[in-house]
Amino acid sequence: MKVVICDDSIEDLLKIERLMRKYQELGPGRDFELEKFSDAALLYRRIREGELADIYVLDMIMPSRSGIDIGSLIRSPGRGGTIIYVTSSDDFALDAYGVHAVRYLLKPVSEEQLFEAMDYALSHAEARRDPVYLVKTREGMTQIPYSRIEYIENAARRLEVHMAGGETLKSIFIRKSFDEEIGEVARERNFLQVHKSFLVNLDYVKRMTQEGIEMECGGQLPVSRNRAAQVKREYLLYVSEKYR
Repeated sequence: MKVVICDDSIEDLLKIERLMRKYQELGPGRDFELEKFSDAALLYRRIREGELADIYVLDMIMPSRSGIDIGSLIRSPGRGGTIIYVTSSDDFALDAYGVHAVRYLLKPVSEEQLFEAMDYALSHAEARRDPVYLVKTREGMTQIPYSRIEYIENAARRLEVHMAGGETLKSIFIRKSFDEEIGEVARERNFLQVHKSFLVNLDYVKRMTQEGIEMECGGQLPVSRNRAAQVKREYLLYVSEKYR
């Protein structure tokens, strides 16, 4: 994970950097790369060229490019990141809301404020890295991280989402086709539709057999006869790439 700090005040930039280093030292799971910029125009150019970070800690008022300019660029299609503003003015809070900043901190920022903001930003960034599948159940919409899905089954026009740990979530009656319901998930590299009624997460496949696919959970899933050759090829290719 990468965190970028940008502030045209060298004093403030170094202070934030020191707090960030301390934040890393005080807690496990805070292993991120830190990069700092005093030139907002340079950071803006790097983002336009595709050099992206997971979290941005930005001053608001800077020459050549403002924090909102950078935030708007981060929010443009094809890019992304979690934004924290650290600024000397509260005049731009509404603008910060417009680019979906997760925190708006006023200088001088305290250790407690920055640490809380980073805790939230890290969890937010992790959530962005692991997209979620929305399933409509009798209790309402439920979010399931893709990484927890072992396989999705079309069971009598209801989705059954089988998850790591043995839990199964059942949807209400689906009105779209199964292919439409799983379309977004199926585009992920580690998911493969092996049958008209089954989409599997290849990370949870134990092995392929003559009878079908054996999952880590112990389930045995069928493979359509007309998909068998493609499924085998895609599975072997995925495994070879994963353990290369």
